[in-house]
Amino acid sequence: MSRPGQGVMMQVNGLGFPPQNVARVVVWEWLNEHNRWRPYTATVCHHIENVLKEDARGSVVLGQVDAQLVPYIIDLQSMHQFRQDTGTMRPVRRNFYDPSSAPGKGIVWEWESDGGAWTAYDMDICITIQNAYEKQHPWLDLSSLGFCYLIYFNSMSQMNRQTRRRRRLRRRLDLAYPLTVGSIPKSQSWPVGASSGQPCSCQQCLLVNSTSPSAPSGAPTPGQNNLNRPGPQRATSVSARASIPPGVPALPVKNLNGTGPVHPALAGMTGILLCAAGLPVCLTRAPKPILHPPPVSKSDVKPVPGVPGVCRKTKKKHLKKSKNPEDVVRRYMQKVKNPPDEDCTICMERLVTASGYEGVLRHKGVRPELVGRLGRCGHMYHLLCLVAMYSNGNKDGSLQCPTCKAIYGEKTGTQPPGKMEFHLIPHSLPGFADTQTIRIVYDIPTGIQGPEHPNPGKKFTARGFPRHCYLPNNEKGRKVLRLLITAWERRLIFTIGTSNTTGESDTVVWNEIHHKTEFGSNLTGHGYPDASYLDNVLAELTAQGVSEATAKA
Repeated sequence: MSRPGQGVMMQVNGLGFPPQNVARVVVWEWLNEHNRWRPYTATVCHHIENVLKEDARGSVVLGQVDAQLVPYIIDLQSMHQFRQDTGTMRPVRRNFYDPSSAPGKGIVWEWESDGGAWTAYDMDICITIQNAYEKQHPWLDLSSLGFCYLIYFNSMSQMNRQTRRRRRLRRRLDLAYPLTVGSIPKSQSWPVGASSGQPCSCQQCLLVNSTSPSAPSGAPTPGQNNLNRPGPQRATSVSARASIPPGVPALPVKNLNGTGPVHPALAGMTGILLCAAGLPVCLTRAPKPILHPPPVSKSDVKPVPGVPGVCRKTKKKHLKKSKNPEDVVRRYMQKVKNPPDEDCTICMERLVTASGYEGVLRHKGVRPELVGRLGRCGHMYHLLCLVAMYSNGNKDGSLQCPTCKAIYGEKTGTQPPGKMEFHLIPHSLPGFADTQTIRIVYDIPTGIQGPEHPNPGKKFTARGFPRHCYLPNNEKGRKVLRLLITAWERRLIFTIGTSNTTGESDTVVWNEIHHKTEFGSNLTGHGYPDASYLDNVLAELTAQGVSEATAKA
């Protein structure tokens, strides 16, 4: 089942902006305790956008438009949501989606909790559900998004694959999310002084960096609220307090992530109080990720021990004679004469009745009531349902069980032609102090999409290449490298789709096998140290049918 393009988030000194002259729907989101981005409502997003237009470095009082959000304030400069009664701070982001997607149409998909309350899905899930709904698919598998749920549109329900429990879901129309066009002018970059390397001249930074304490003149009236004061008024207040008289102590407010001497809640509360008193808020900027190692000479670059060669190339997919879907399905299944009275998890009809694809799909020799059992895992389905599933996939001669994800045959992908290089460099990754590093370099040029791609005959782009990735040069790191080479040769590392970073469609994107692209840090989650990464990526490779056993076969 095809997936729509997901959200796009681009960073320009903390805030996201769409590409030049491209219309995008804006959705503001906050990061919950489960590390998932949750969308604010369309009404709240319109309010945030209105404040952003007035003062891109100000604060947004969410309670002004939603009574349930009275304790919350968003600081646009630090891109954090602050809860005033508990001191809790959470990151926020400004995300962009296609105007034709669910948020652009004001469509919200929700599921019903045990207490009867309706909860909106994450925005990428909402868009995926709406896309399948518009294409009139009878069901949708959310496992590709990391959730073990099936969505059934006929019954408007969600089923947990593991527990088989069902919940109601609903689709409702709401206010469409705000639309924006264009990109940020260079003159409006922030934080102030960030690009020039000069210290910020806002009042808080003057307090922090001052070595000759002084008292401000022209103090604001006590209790005056300046949370949403327009930019020119803020500038005036800063210039009026450029000198600091004696007697004002320095205020050591550091990072919001807890690395400074002040607790995040206290730092956030301090910022709110200063802002309410008419003082701009400017907390310390987060460090930048270290993406690349120090320069390495050619003489220091060595082959990886135990891995032959230093390069693998993939060419265009050789067109094979079309494999009959019925023949592929029958190869891996055994007929079941007396099927049990349980659901076929593809069409959700009972196995003792005809397939839900009866009348929709016709294949000679495949009667809609025929049932088969997959050889290794033993899961049973209507043969016609499996034929439909295979016909909607890559049609490479392999079959994947929709219940347990067991792969039958050799799964291949739709990665475009390119080159993969790998070698040793004499530098160590964080957490592997006495170990050299394996550097992988992927390079894929732009080209024309083939018949296996979303838009055959149309040009695709390849942004950000060559891409550099890193592994420790130990036994498990070399094992991962060997399996990544196999995955590359099977065209599973990349695919063509919509970029999560830029929102661009018809471009080369990663394909569910995570790589570490930060060399000397782990600020984005794509670096080291990460004690579980090697095991996790081995599990992801196994899920794609790539293991030591299959690689040797």
